[in-house]
Amino acid sequence: MNYLYTYAYTEEEHPLCQLEMRALFGCDTEEHILSSQKAMDPGRSPFIKERLDVYTKANSLSDIESYAASLPESGKTFKIEVLVSPDEETLRFRERKNIERQTGLKVKDRADLKNPDIHYGLTFHRGLWYFGRLHRGKPVWIEHQKRPFGYSTALNARVARTVVNIAVQDAPNGGTLIDPCCGIGTVLLEACSMGVDVRGSDRNPKVMYGSRKNLEYFGYEPPIELKDICDVTGNYDAAIIDMPYNLCSVMSLEDQELILSSARRFAKKAVIITIDPVEEAVRQAGFTISDRCTFFKNGSFSREVLVCN
Repeated sequence: MNYLYTYAYTEEEHPLCQLEMRALFGCDTEEHILSSQKAMDPGRSPFIKERLDVYTKANSLSDIESYAASLPESGKTFKIEVLVSPDEETLRFRERKNIERQTGLKVKDRADLKNPDIHYGLTFHRGLWYFGRLHRGKPVWIEHQKRPFGYSTALNARVARTVVNIAVQDAPNGGTLIDPCCGIGTVLLEACSMGVDVRGSDRNPKVMYGSRKNLEYFGYEPPIELKDICDVTGNYDAAIIDMPYNLCSVMSLEDQELILSSARRFAKKAVIITIDPVEEAVRQAGFTISDRCTFFKNGSFSREVLVCN
């Protein structure tokens, strides 16, 4: 089966969104709809709005109506919704409602606009109409923004969830993940909510306290240790490294190499978030950059995400 994923992102976030697309689906797009044969919970990504399980596609709405009429009676209630795409000419509200009504009249089951058993979607993309089962994910990361403890340099929940997706493509069965500089626990929180097998550590006892409290607030208790990255042991499939930074100074190459060489020792893959150039430290640590992007925050403050193997 083919699936259409609808996306919402700002211009500043688009490069990060595309990096996540490549990690999750193996391709990206400049549009707001991505087609894939991979089924994934739309609530996993902070950029995905809906997933449409495509039952049929056609050149005309009359063909879609004919398909709707051919659906066998199931005894369940239904609703049909026309999805709006920023990439296509916007249909007016009345036009959308008319399409929904005309298509719905062909379905043999009883319509229920408030609490349907089945939610159908209908959208126009690249010259074709698509019809199928519509799924909307629960954006749990929005609730995570209400965590009781914060930190000025911490990743926001939206970015944290994205880098977890980039690090662990097949959660919850995508292997083990570690955040060895976990800080206030934003990455850990997003990983836990996706069922990822994750561990965390940090050498700062003050932020570690906040990290534990944040996770406990949402009902999670992953193993977190007070430990310097140099002392981390074990073997992990991936590590997320949000490089420490100071807006008034640049981290030395020696400190960069110390952090990344330590990560190389216990992780097969690293997703690095940085504001400073780290290519030389990545090379010295024995990593190879396989993908990357630069995204902006508040118009001017930029961060780079590097995927390293």
